[in-house]
Amino acid sequence: MTFATTDLCDAFETDIHAGKITILPPVFQHYGQASRFHGQAVTIKAFEDNTLIKQILENEDGTGKILIIDSGASLRCAVVGGNLATSAVKNGWAGLIVNGCIRDVGEIMPLNIGVRALATHPLRSIKRGLGVRDVRVDIQGVAVNPNDWLYADADGVLVSGVALSL
Repeated sequence: MTFATTDLCDAFETDIHAGKITILPPVFQHYGQASRFHGQAVTIKAFEDNTLIKQILENEDGTGKILIIDSGASLRCAVVGGNLATSAVKNGWAGLIVNGCIRDVGEIMPLNIGVRALATHPLRSIKRGLGVRDVRVDIQGVAVNPNDWLYADADGVLVSGVALSL
């Protein structure tokens, strides 16, 4: 699917103003080669712990999916690095949106995947085995539910409960 978030905003402006479609605040940095990506959300809530993230990205088919990681907007450590991003590409994930930090940017930038994160941090997370998946998460004040549709490009990230097309 070819899309531009600006075109989707224009076409669905009434739904945006009615709160049926939301837009993530423009606080995320872009990493990875895929500047445009879309798919259905798989959600994780894991504060400063990437145990569950690692399990999912290394073992699950991510075709047509975006992993939404709510790390509580922590800027104290990274929950995704080069190895996990490489696993995401290998397993077909369309993208990763991290409400927190990533690391190994030099490894992530050439990968054919869309990655959005608040910042980078050199310290890896502690693996405590914490985290839950397939729950509603709050990403910078925007609710994202499992199976919501996300559309990301250079202009922003839209969240919708239904698939959008022009």
